[in-house]
Amino acid sequence: MEQTSRPPRRPDRRLGLNVGRVFGVPLHLNGSMVLLAVLIAVLYAEFARRQLDLPQISGYLIGFGFVVSLLGSVLLHELGHALTARRYGIGVRGITLELLGGYTEMDRDAPTARIDLLVSLAGPAVSAVLGGVAVAATLALPEGTVAHQLAFQLAVSNVIVAVFNSLPGLPLDGGRALRAAVWGMTRDRHLGTEVAGWAGRVVAVGTAALVLLLTLADYLAPLALPLMLLVAVTLWRGAGQAIRAARVGRRFPLIDLARLARPVWPVATGTPLAEAQRRRAEGGQPGAPLLVTDSAGRPVALVDPAAADAVPVERRPWLAVDAVARSLGTLPSLPVGLDGERVMDAVQTHPGAQYVVTSGEDVVGILHIADLAQLLEPNRKMTP
Repeated sequence: MEQTSRPPRRPDRRLGLNVGRVFGVPLHLNGSMVLLAVLIAVLYAEFARRQLDLPQISGYLIGFGFVVSLLGSVLLHELGHALTARRYGIGVRGITLELLGGYTEMDRDAPTARIDLLVSLAGPAVSAVLGGVAVAATLALPEGTVAHQLAFQLAVSNVIVAVFNSLPGLPLDGGRALRAAVWGMTRDRHLGTEVAGWAGRVVAVGTAALVLLLTLADYLAPLALPLMLLVAVTLWRGAGQAIRAARVGRRFPLIDLARLARPVWPVATGTPLAEAQRRRAEGGQPGAPLLVTDSAGRPVALVDPAAADAVPVERRPWLAVDAVARSLGTLPSLPVGLDGERVMDAVQTHPGAQYVVTSGEDVVGILHIADLAQLLEPNRKMTP
């Protein structure tokens, strides 16, 4: 099961239904979980009906019961991560159950390699314990009964989850453990992430190859092939994201807001837009953001370049800059002395296209997110 940490690096995936809290942790159900539940219920219903010689409706009831038990197992797995993280002071944003299992979203990275290792292995450890209990129940229950069949399938599924998630490749739990081990040995978190990311790609390729071989050998139902291949593709993508995150993270020390911020061109409130643009051009900074100041010279607003460009040229001499400006209070701000790590935390917590860089009450300049992205990924082609 995947874990994510720190403020999200991508659009929030937590789009499912909020179904409450478990031990104080918000729980969400993704819509894709319905697809998984139906698929597993149908597959298992037919299997149970043949094994136990049951009517079709009984098979589907058993299939539904198995899905509920399986979801409970996944939830306990994720709670293992969440409660261990909280034990070490790491906040947990929530747990989401989705098509391929679930993930726990944490609000920051583990502070040490040891804690990262413990949080990573907590989930597989819970699944292993559940698998052991289910194995014991399977041995204790009489064969040929519904209870025996459910216990057997829960034993198999939890053992598989424990073993598969322990494989040493991101985004699996075993990959996080590998990252923690490399981090602990080298004192380089980013190197650990990159090593575990490449290992994750090996695991993804191996998973796809194994699934195809099992299907050709008739050990795996053809209906399950698309889902298993989706697992392999998801692993590949997650591994690639980890490799990219490691490379970007190495460049955090290069973030210097004093150098990255574009200098502003101050104009007094009430200045016509055309006049403000003319003064800026004559000052040799045609691309500088226009900063609106009040009668005392204090910065109060920032001209929105898109709104300014949308004003017809013939109207600009008659339209004050205030009409196309945004109050500085509505824009996120960054103190000029923030280090790279804190800049990224702030940007991820308050996403935006531009940020006001300040020094006390003074505005130093404007940070454009595109400039920050270019610094962190200089070889990546930026979309307009």
